[in-house]
Amino acid sequence: MEGIIAIWQRDLTKFLRDRARLFGSFTMPILFLLIFGGGLSGTMESMMVENIGVDSSEFNYIEFVFPGIVAMTLLMTAVFSAMSVIEDKNYGYMKEILVSPISRVSIAVGKMAGAATVSTIQGVLLFALIPLLGLSYDLWSLIQVIPFMFLLGAALSGVGLLFASIINSTQGFQLIVNIIVLPMIFLSGALFPINNMPAWLDVVVKLNPVTYGVDVMKKIMIDVENLSETVMETMGLNLTVFGRQVTIFEEILFIVGFTIIMIILATLSFKRANA
Repeated sequence: MEGIIAIWQRDLTKFLRDRARLFGSFTMPILFLLIFGGGLSGTMESMMVENIGVDSSEFNYIEFVFPGIVAMTLLMTAVFSAMSVIEDKNYGYMKEILVSPISRVSIAVGKMAGAATVSTIQGVLLFALIPLLGLSYDLWSLIQVIPFMFLLGAALSGVGLLFASIINSTQGFQLIVNIIVLPMIFLSGALFPINNMPAWLDVVVKLNPVTYGVDVMKKIMIDVENLSETVMETMGLNLTVFGRQVTIFEEILFIVGFTIIMIILATLSFKRANA
């Protein structure tokens, strides 16, 4: 446990001292929020009103897309936090850890906990935009979603950690991760509904852990119980697997299982690492 805490504390301290990283990580989420929130909100809301007959006061596209932007921030921050593993290997720090009495599992868990903490902080900081965007999320809903943000950040950091333990250059890591991260974002329902995908693409959507993370965050943050069936179906808020709508508990269970698998794979990768 001491090894886990030491690794977690080191990654958190590095993040808090790197103000450029803190500022830069907001660029992409805010850019997506401006493009999709500001650019498509009028189009999406008009479509809902004119073509589906939904009352204009019942649907706010920015309210729909904001939890997805937060999930996207968690994804990008958690995955790219694993780049520190490559830097540690290049500077010899990882070699010192690997030859220490700390178990490989503790290394993986410590790294994932550090990345999850950093990504959760980034996500919570985005909550400051809520009043500026004219949104009105319930305070208790925001508090409830924070523990899940940490869990999702841990799960997604495992993806980056797995590749960082194999790749030895930051350039190669960025290239590979970008190829993986962008499809995970666009095929998650974070920015637009994913309920009318082709059959082969629907399989990818249902295997994407970000899909369930986004869906849980939307169900917690948005008052879905007061939305009409038409709005829920059109905006993909009734995610189904094998024809059955999944519950929040089942989605969280999937994320937990994915996290455990990532810990196992990262541990095995560290055992073979030539740091």
